Amino acid sequence: MAKHKPSARVAFEPDPPTAGDKPVAASRAKLRQKSVVREYTEALLVALLLALFIRSFIVQAFKIPSGSMLTTLQVGDHILVNKFLYGLRLPYPLDLPLVLWGQPRRGDVIVFVYPKDSSKDFIKRVVAVGGDTVEIRHKQLLINGRPADEPYATFAEADQERPGPRDNVGPIRVPANRLFVMGDNRDHSHDSRFWGFVDVHDVKGKAFLIYWSWDGTDRWVRWERLGSLID
Repeated sequence: MAKHKPSARVAFEPDPPTAGDKPVAASRAKLRQKSVVREYTEALLVALLLALFIRSFIVQAFKIPSGSMLTTLQVGDHILVNKFLYGLRLPYPLDLPLVLWGQPRRGDVIVFVYPKDSSKDFIKRVVAVGGDTVEIRHKQLLINGRPADEPYATFAEADQERPGPRDNVGPIRVPANRLFVMGDNRDHSHDSRFWGFVDVHDVKGKAFLIYWSWDGTDRWVRWERLGSLID
């Protein structure tokens, strides 16, 4: 009986690429490249829109330029301000109040539009709100006739032969929807004692956190201040 040899396996090789296949491959590569670029562009656009939304309505960063809030805030402190706490404002360049659902309370450290120049932002502490009677006698702050508890206040000039307008004020009744604000560094602060009340609609938000602290003159970053809450 004859033995059958196993048939040899034939290997099929793909046809060599033709000249017509090269444009197709190049076209596919371009499509993949465009897809990657599009994905990165869309991701960047979403990130920018999200950052704009957060800055406009939720949280905004500010830098402290002066010592009017010493020792609570130092020159070169970079802070975060909660813009959502009191309401919503239209984004820059309008920067106008849209809706309010809360108002600052006594003791809040707030950022607001400077009443004398709307292009500037100030930061001070609220010491009296609408309906309060505020008075200052020889640097002692009184709210509704009672001495205010102010552990954060500092006084650089303990004795003065000629007290200035910042040392004796009022009594003054704060109108509705208005705030009386002062800097913690009482002898070196330009505040409501000089230019009057702050409209609650001009408040941008409440300062709550120091995220960076360096004024450019110190050799080292003030690491101990990073992450500090603002009371």
